[in-house]
Amino acid sequence: MIKRITEEKIKADIHQGKAIILLGARQTGKTTLLHQLFDNEDALWFNGDETDVQELFRNATSTRLRAYIGNHKTLIIDEAQQIENVGLRLKLIIDNLKDVQLIATGSSAFELRNRLNEPLTGRKWEYQLFPLSFAEMVAHQGLLQEKRLLPHRLIYGYYPDVVVNQGNEQKILKQLADSYLYKDILKWEGIQKPDKLLVLLQALAFQTGSQVSFSELGQICRLDPKTVEKYILLLEKTFVIFRLGSFSRNLRNELKFSKKIYFYDNGIRNALISNFNTFESREDRGALWENFIISERMKKLNYSEIYTNSWFWRTKDQCEIDYLEEQNGKIKAYEFKINQKKKSRLNNSFKNSYNVDNINIINPENIEDFLL
Repeated sequence: MIKRITEEKIKADIHQGKAIILLGARQTGKTTLLHQLFDNEDALWFNGDETDVQELFRNATSTRLRAYIGNHKTLIIDEAQQIENVGLRLKLIIDNLKDVQLIATGSSAFELRNRLNEPLTGRKWEYQLFPLSFAEMVAHQGLLQEKRLLPHRLIYGYYPDVVVNQGNEQKILKQLADSYLYKDILKWEGIQKPDKLLVLLQALAFQTGSQVSFSELGQICRLDPKTVEKYILLLEKTFVIFRLGSFSRNLRNELKFSKKIYFYDNGIRNALISNFNTFESREDRGALWENFIISERMKKLNYSEIYTNSWFWRTKDQCEIDYLEEQNGKIKAYEFKINQKKKSRLNNSFKNSYNVDNINIINPENIEDFLL
C-alpha cells in the first residue's frame, strides 16, 4: 500500500470541530485514501454523483440530517460539488451536529470552492491530492528504484491506477484522457462541442514548455480567445493543467504577460497526443522532462506547505530561465536538463538586476535535491 503524504495531516485534523475538504482530479485516489483512514471506523459514506444522494440533501434540515446520519461519528461525502447548495448543507451539519466529523471530496475547485468559501469560512481545513508523487514513490520503494523508473514515469506518469497496473498503462490513460478526467467541465458548462475542448487539450500538450497564446490556440480550435481562456481556467480548476506566468520587474525587454501551461501528469499529456513511445526515442524529451520536474515541484511545495512565487523568465531577444522561485524576498533560478553533461550560465542582466548569484541545474542525477 502506497502511503499518501496528506494522510497524517488529515489524521491530525479529525474531530477538531472543522470540516475536512479534500480536492483533486478524478482518479487521484481521494476515496482510496479515505478508505485507508476510516474503514475501521463507524463512518457513513455518500456519493454526490448519485441522484438519490443529491435529492436527499436538496431540502435537508438539521433534524432530517441527524436522522440520516444516526449514530455515525464520521460523514464522508464524495464528489460533494454535485450537491445543490452544498455549502449551506455542510454548514448545517457543522453547526448543528458537532459530534460528527464531516469530510467532503471534490474534483472541481471551481465548483466546490465557490460553493463552500462563504458558508464554511473558518469552518474547514482544505487539502489537495495530486496523482502520486516522486516523493511518495521514493518513500514506498526507495530512491534507487524510483530513479531507475524515471524513463517509465516520464511517459506514463503517476496516476494511482497506472502505477499499480503495470502493462495496462495505455488503456487506463486513454480512458481518463478521452473524457472522464474533465467530464465535470462538460456537464457544468454545458459545452456543446466537446471535440473542441479535446483539440484545445491536444494543442496544449504539443506546446508543453513553450509560451502559449490564447489567440493562436483559438485559431487552432476555432474558438475565440476569451472562450479559450475560460476553458483553460476550468481545466485548471479541475486539476488537469496549471499555468506558469512570466517574471518581470526591472528590465525593459522582459516579456511581461507571457505564460506557459503544464499538465499535472505526464501520462495524461502523452495520452492526449496518443504517443507512448519510449522516452529514449522521443523528440520531445526536453518538454517531457520540464513538465515532469515542474509538476512534481508543485506537489512538493503544496504538500510541504512551502509558500513561494513561481515563474519562468524570458526576454524579447530569447534569453530564458526555465524556472524561478521567490521566497522571503530571495530569488532562486533553475534550469532543467535531461542531459547531465549540459551546463547553463546565468544571464548577466538577470544576475545583476535581481541579485542572483548562480543557476541551479536539475537533471536525473540530482533530482532528489529538488523534489524531496
